Amino acid sequence: MTNVLDKIIIDKKESLSLIKKEKSLSFLEKNIKDQVFYDFKEIIKNNKGVSLIAEIKKASPSAGILIDNFNHIELAKMYVDNGATCLSVLTEEKHFLGKLEYIRDIKKRFKIPILAKDFFIDPYQISLSKSYGCDCILIIVAALDQNQADEIYSEALKHNLSVIVEVHDQKEAEKALKYDQALIGINNRNLKTLEVSIDNTISIFEVVKAHQGPIISESGIKNDQDAKYIYEKTGIRNFLIGESLLISDKPQELMRKLMQINQ
Repeated sequence: MTNVLDKIIIDKKESLSLIKKEKSLSFLEKNIKDQVFYDFKEIIKNNKGVSLIAEIKKASPSAGILIDNFNHIELAKMYVDNGATCLSVLTEEKHFLGKLEYIRDIKKRFKIPILAKDFFIDPYQISLSKSYGCDCILIIVAALDQNQADEIYSEALKHNLSVIVEVHDQKEAEKALKYDQALIGINNRNLKTLEVSIDNTISIFEVVKAHQGPIISESGIKNDQDAKYIYEKTGIRNFLIGESLLISDKPQELMRKLMQINQ
């Protein structure tokens, strides 16, 4: 039986083969020269308070359509105005209804680092995403074999991009430790089954706590109490939060409370 992650990767391979025919690497590299970039990792690393990576996405396989009147610029403005450290922008088109163009549009308006939240399976995607202005890319350990992950990581560093290596279990966490220049993201959502538990961050932290780069807790954080629980158990104060902000009636208030958990 094909799990959710496998299905997304199959579809990604198909869409990527079409894009490669349309956009050569030389074309992408020319577009990169026109972009402005920020150091995603260093901005989080140097932040003494809570770093909130606020996510922009229209839909997800687990929740369906999140926002009917989706406007990526309005969301970005709300996040920036309320102190988001960085943004995570979904660029996967079929399952999350994302677009790379969202990054380009947002970077024209706001000076903030942006993660291209996608399923990176080919080094070509580094140049592709950077050509739209992303500052950070994602390596999902569960989606790649060791050689693929190494190749994408190396290509991202060569392009001076930050890298979040995302893990969900202890075996993946042990693999992630070799990427010493990366941020490590602990995903509380199992991408194969879509089950969620914030205790995943607590257990995985024991494996990655010696990592030199920032460690991020991702997904399933519903409120400031969840974030505070994680902070008190691990000291982690970097959070990637999407759905809880996107469906909240008072996202500004939630952001303010999240920023205060370590005070």
